[in-house]
Amino acid sequence: MRRLAPFLALAVLAAGCGARSSTPFTAQATVGCLKKKDFTKVSTSPAKVGFIAGFAANGGLVGTSPSGNAVTIAFTDNSDSVASTEEAFKRHAPATLRPHIGDVLRVQRNAVIVWTTSPSDGDESTVEGCLAS
Repeated sequence: MRRLAPFLALAVLAAGCGARSSTPFTAQATVGCLKKKDFTKVSTSPAKVGFIAGFAANGGLVGTSPSGNAVTIAFTDNSDSVASTEEAFKRHAPATLRPHIGDVLRVQRNAVIVWTTSPSDGDESTVEGCLAS
């Protein structure tokens, strides 16, 4: 049994390394990072983020990437409530955008992210890296 102890300890450590937090992302925890990454016009004001993101359980935010692509993020209560928010964005998208909504809509845990145009890899990576609880 003593020979197994180091292996068991290693297995427990390895299992913990890949674990992701299930704590929901929030607008308040995310906004500072986007500002530091040179996003402009970053706001969590419900009047600025729009109806859908403005009523999201964990807030909403808008901002403009350094490349000029605007993003809106609605932070739902948890990953189980993402589908209804995703559907709301799809239903209320301009008619010309609806066939291409998959190009601009992303989901990360409880965050529903909608871009004005298809994001660059850099913009998308920055937003995903800034999502915080």
